[in-house]
Amino acid sequence: MSAKAISEQTGKEFLYKHINTSAAVQNRFRYATVTAETDWDRLTQEHQWLLTQRLVVKPDQLIKRRGKLGLVGINLDLQGVKDWVKSHLMKDTTVGRAKGVLKNFLIEPFVPHKQEEEFYVCIYAVREGDIVLFHHEGGVEVGDVDAKAQKLTVAVNEKISEEQVKEQLLSHVPEDKKGVLASFIVGLFNLYEDLYFTYLEINPLVVTTDGVYVLDMAAKIDATADFICKSKWGDVEFPPPFGREAYPEEAYIADLDAKSGASLKLTLLNPQGRIWTMVAGGGASVVYSDTICDLGGVDELANYGEYSGAPSEQQTYDYAKTILSLMTREKHPQGKVLIIGGSIANFTNVAATFKGIVRAIKDNQEPLKEHEVKIFVRRGGPNYQEGLRVMGEVGKTTGIPIHVFGTETHMTAIVGMAMGHRPIPNLPPMAAHTANFLLNASNNTVTPANTRTASFSEPKTPNDVSPAKKSKAGLPADHLHSILWPLKNVVTGDWKAKATTLFSKHTKAIVWGMQTRAVQGMLDFDYVCSREEPSVAAMVYPFTGDHKQKFYWGHKEILLPVYKNMADAMKKHPQVDVMISFASLRSAFDSTVEAMQYPQIHTIAIIAEGIPEAHTRKMIKMADEKGVTIIGPATVGGIKPGCFKIGNTGGMLDNILASKLYRPGSVAYVSRSGGMSNELNNIISRTTDGVYEGVAIGGDRYPGSTFMDHVLRYQDTPGIKMIVVLGEIGGTDEYKICQGIKEGRITKPVVCWCIGTCATMFASEVQFGHAGACANQASETAMAKNQALRDAGAYVPKSFDELGDLIRTVYDELVANGTIVPAQEVPPPTVPMDYSWARELGLIRKPASFMTSICDERGQELIYAGMAITEVFKEEMGIGGVLGLLWFQRRLPRYACQFIEMCLMVTADHGPAVSGAHNTIVCARAGKDLISSLTSGLLTIGDRFGGALDAAAKQFSKAFDSGMLPMDFVNKMKKDGKLIMGIGHRVKSINNPDMRVQILKDFVKQHFPSTQLLDYALDVEKITTSKKPNLILNVDGFIGVSFVDLLRTCGGFTRDEADEFVEIGALNGIFVLGRSMGFIGHYLDQKRLKQGLYRHPWDDISYVLPEHMSM
Repeated sequence: MSAKAISEQTGKEFLYKHINTSAAVQNRFRYATVTAETDWDRLTQEHQWLLTQRLVVKPDQLIKRRGKLGLVGINLDLQGVKDWVKSHLMKDTTVGRAKGVLKNFLIEPFVPHKQEEEFYVCIYAVREGDIVLFHHEGGVEVGDVDAKAQKLTVAVNEKISEEQVKEQLLSHVPEDKKGVLASFIVGLFNLYEDLYFTYLEINPLVVTTDGVYVLDMAAKIDATADFICKSKWGDVEFPPPFGREAYPEEAYIADLDAKSGASLKLTLLNPQGRIWTMVAGGGASVVYSDTICDLGGVDELANYGEYSGAPSEQQTYDYAKTILSLMTREKHPQGKVLIIGGSIANFTNVAATFKGIVRAIKDNQEPLKEHEVKIFVRRGGPNYQEGLRVMGEVGKTTGIPIHVFGTETHMTAIVGMAMGHRPIPNLPPMAAHTANFLLNASNNTVTPANTRTASFSEPKTPNDVSPAKKSKAGLPADHLHSILWPLKNVVTGDWKAKATTLFSKHTKAIVWGMQTRAVQGMLDFDYVCSREEPSVAAMVYPFTGDHKQKFYWGHKEILLPVYKNMADAMKKHPQVDVMISFASLRSAFDSTVEAMQYPQIHTIAIIAEGIPEAHTRKMIKMADEKGVTIIGPATVGGIKPGCFKIGNTGGMLDNILASKLYRPGSVAYVSRSGGMSNELNNIISRTTDGVYEGVAIGGDRYPGSTFMDHVLRYQDTPGIKMIVVLGEIGGTDEYKICQGIKEGRITKPVVCWCIGTCATMFASEVQFGHAGACANQASETAMAKNQALRDAGAYVPKSFDELGDLIRTVYDELVANGTIVPAQEVPPPTVPMDYSWARELGLIRKPASFMTSICDERGQELIYAGMAITEVFKEEMGIGGVLGLLWFQRRLPRYACQFIEMCLMVTADHGPAVSGAHNTIVCARAGKDLISSLTSGLLTIGDRFGGALDAAAKQFSKAFDSGMLPMDFVNKMKKDGKLIMGIGHRVKSINNPDMRVQILKDFVKQHFPSTQLLDYALDVEKITTSKKPNLILNVDGFIGVSFVDLLRTCGGFTRDEADEFVEIGALNGIFVLGRSMGFIGHYLDQKRLKQGLYRHPWDDISYVLPEHMSM
């Protein structure tokens, strides 16, 4: 959600730190917090004023009207405060319908003052700007401030002045206080804007001759602005509403949500309840809660939550295991039910998310059976059949009753089954994959002619539409007219009129962001709609240069241009009038504002969720001024069957075809929820001739376009014969539809249902999945809006369960009276399935281009040869252990790991004179980068330098294994004219031994089970050094023969495996890896010393040229 309540202490801290006013704000930072753990002695040391001043104490737990409830201790000394806190601390308290425990208190100095010195001030956000309320009589008895207070409306992007405040708000204030109050209110408004408050109330605000005192305060901030305000806010804690505990599991899910691009929400309502939900989608989660409460399950509903936005398998597993753990802590005499529900996903891979849930079920199968848990599943969307199949399979293998349903079952039907209100049907086995609609039945690969260009009922004239039912006794007239009317699209003045038709078969769009999957989905939709050209003209992606991106157009491959700059894209594609923005919540504002600078853009869809409300309101104002329609933010977009779809709207191609979205029907809809819009596609396609157009305006409090904007478009579109609206708790947009029906502006049948009816049944406030799904007053509740719509003449079902039936009834009436004439179905063209998706569905197989057996990075955790990286560190395996896993696929003994690390240490460097180091230094001094310089040095490694490990191991092993005596081996090599690899050193000798070899020898002799090959090599060394003292077993030879002993005797390898590792060059890898450390050291050393280009001196070169020959 965006607007979140903060504690009074946090609000005052923000005010005291950041307010800029000439008014003298008193008692700055004079507050102390008390909990059950408070040490009073320490508290008084930190706040000395507690010992000397009269005090006020009150709970700081988002409780309204504390004074009237007797929850404020006034004019007490410190002992009186202690006594007051003691009498209230950890005591059960009822506030309204909410029951909770008082556990957090705020102590402040008592301010003696007169009643006439108390004032009321409040600032809150609305779509058009911000409202400042002021009343000259503040305090406990302030009453209905909306009716009594002076009001100042500050439009978006406007500021207020002290003169404005004095003139419009302070008319009843004594002259001597106007200056102070005006300065304070202006400073308060600026603070409100700068720190992204959405609500800020002070009551009372006391003004005395000493200055201004902020006594009681309530506030909300826009939590999505954290990336802007972090430096000013710090780490903000958002307390739960009074009556609901803050559970660690909620914090855990909130942390997962913060770290994920997906949405993960969890609110515990009643941990002892028997009905638990795990619902995909913000809108769907509300619908399921509504249905549970409608069927009498409000007291047994344990939680509210949702997961959406394509969470990974691991994220879904973490979410599911948390819920399963919570629901299996306490038994219920009737057992428990888990409802795993959701609408039809637009882009979430249902199988992937369900695999996470299945893992969690398997891990918790015993507790689930012990607590007699029954699971009911209903889901649709990409790959949903595979998801349902694995869910059904886990039920069979674990013995847990799991009932699985797909899109053929109404979304909320499983709630009635779970609660025993309807029978559980025995459905036939479903298809195993989502390819049913994608298989080409003919050999024709040519794009067929247009199958349909108009609605099923296009021949009908607009005058043939039957009017909506006559208005019944509706809302009070004064309430309706308090809502802004006429609407912006019929307002003249500075605002430009907006188009009735947003999309056609010729609409061209620019997509902002590298969303290749969404673009391909749009092109596939275009193809099955028989469009002549793709709807996407270009993409904009600032993080790469201009280039072309490959896509499919039916069976052909095509290239779409990608531009770094939006200006270039707009200039080169003047026919584009739609922008689809996949920009992040941080960059969506700037990219949208930039797009609106181009007059060719008439429609912008903003997909991102979590854009600060202040940014959204600025975009709305600019769009209104320029005549641009904004869909979103926080939306999946919209769809116009047969013409155009935004991004991932409508899901994958199988759902497009199943819901007949490739051709227009007669019904248009508008909803907030993206997931529920796809569910509406399904419902409307099953109950009518299909969808003409559908838009999801987004779940934020201030969507770029409103329900009424689109309803009026639909009213003015001849092909649309009936309208469906899926409203929601929060806001008042639905009342404008009521007014439109009553005033005759809307004459087409409107079927409407507002979700969130369960909210009034909960004892404490619940913030649902969408940021705007929260009622701030009675008129914003779903129940009030449904009743108002019913009274106005709209068709309103009794519940969401009956929505489809009501749509069918209204549609049948329109068919019966001739308004709609159903047309004959024409099959759409077929589109080949993408290879990647076909493989995901298990329809095809193909040999992999690569095989690997040492590492797997695809899961939640990196795996080395079957061992998780956390285990590698947990067991302190070190570099040697990691090398053993990656090179040899073995967990080597500890001594073997130590030996490998010692080899790396002794081979790390041997000075700058050796060829490899020399090359590295020359390259570094030539200005080359680290990689080039390192490679130059590594290329010198071979039989003559450093590469003798493998050769020495092979020569000595072959001689030893053949039973050849050391003397015979030496003589044979001499006779064959071959060098013995690993024997000889330029500097070291038997009299000047190489200490590296000595260190290794001591370790090997002490720790290796057997050193047969090493002993053989040392016998050879005795023979060679007797002839010449520098023919010693050098470090390469020592490591080579010792490694063979290690592989053969450590117990981890067969003889054949040990020999294979020697044969394929594994031992030289030790020298390469070790010496790379030294080469990098030489590179860094030369750069640090700032050495210039190396040129070899002439006097170190012997120039030997052929003598000049003369006749």
